[in-house]
Amino acid sequence: MTRRRKIAYCIPALYNSGGMERVLSLKANYLVDNGYDVHIITTDQHGRQPFFPLDPRVTLHDLAIGYEDNNGRGFLSKLLGFPRRYLLHRRRLKSALNAIRPDLTISLFGLESGFLPSIEAGGKKVLEVHFSRFKRLQYGRRGLWQLADRWRFRGDGHAVRKYDRFVVLTQEDLTYWPASDNVCVIPNPRSFSCNQPAELQKKRVVAIGRLCHQKGFDRLIDAWSKVSGRFPDWRLEIYGSGPDREALNEQIRRLGLTASTKVCEPVADVKSLMLNSSILAMTSRYEGLPMAILEAQACGLPTVAMECKCGPRDLLGSSGAGLLVSDGDVEGFATALYSLMDDPELRKQMGNRAFRFSERFSTESVMAQWTRLFDSLLNE
Repeated sequence: MTRRRKIAYCIPALYNSGGMERVLSLKANYLVDNGYDVHIITTDQHGRQPFFPLDPRVTLHDLAIGYEDNNGRGFLSKLLGFPRRYLLHRRRLKSALNAIRPDLTISLFGLESGFLPSIEAGGKKVLEVHFSRFKRLQYGRRGLWQLADRWRFRGDGHAVRKYDRFVVLTQEDLTYWPASDNVCVIPNPRSFSCNQPAELQKKRVVAIGRLCHQKGFDRLIDAWSKVSGRFPDWRLEIYGSGPDREALNEQIRRLGLTASTKVCEPVADVKSLMLNSSILAMTSRYEGLPMAILEAQACGLPTVAMECKCGPRDLLGSSGAGLLVSDGDVEGFATALYSLMDDPELRKQMGNRAFRFSERFSTESVMAQWTRLFDSLLNE
């Protein structure tokens, strides 16, 4: 009898509602359904339930490192506490891989990405990145934090060369990483499909993502303030959790938008939310390949997005499935929103294009690319 191929994924945690967690849950469920033995190794799960549904055949291992215990602390406090946790992480991950004995170990670019290739256990090593090459330079931090971000940016370029394969999400991002023969492009899969596109009659603009600097919801609220007065029956709803919730609510109050704008808790049933909306808005400062756009397209929703690095250009640049504006152009974003809100026929045309374009990101299509990669690595 042929032994089931065993895969171990490394990710900080699964309790968050982010795109990376959604994608990994989707992949793991697909793989166990198709004969793989899947293990997920976390550093900071601490007994919390995964946010997204996970097949019970997927085995979870938490190393209990506690990197998140430093969240919100100053630079020096984090710096002093980091080496002990990093060494503990290395030791416990090595022990876990020796126990699991996977054929492939895949890092989702967590802190293990710097040392995973040096661990003999774990079989072939794959690194996959879910954000832009320039993510660390786009945090917008200053002082010592900025120096640390630049140092880590350089370190990322060195780390990727040590892996058997390095997987990026977009053709755009491929051009930004150091040239190497171990790099390939595999996009994220959409997380669901629909039989019919949304009707696009609901007067709701929706945005989804973690409430943090990356997602740029402050820019979205500024843009919304320029169009909401012309469309008093439309609403903007932002779904997510994160540290910027109060700041965003304060911005909404300050701009007098409380009647038309709401920051909502994240929802697991994104499909129903999209099908009952008419436009997806994205003002991120950086991305990898935005799950929110993939999900919107699966539902036939047109998207208005700022052209950040990376993802919106690949998904909207030639598909006709929405409108792209220059990164940071709040006025241009407001104008694009206005054009879609004001024109039901344009919404319908772009929504139909999005629905058709979405087929190339089906789970079957994307996971076939991953399984071919696994086969090629294990047959080398």
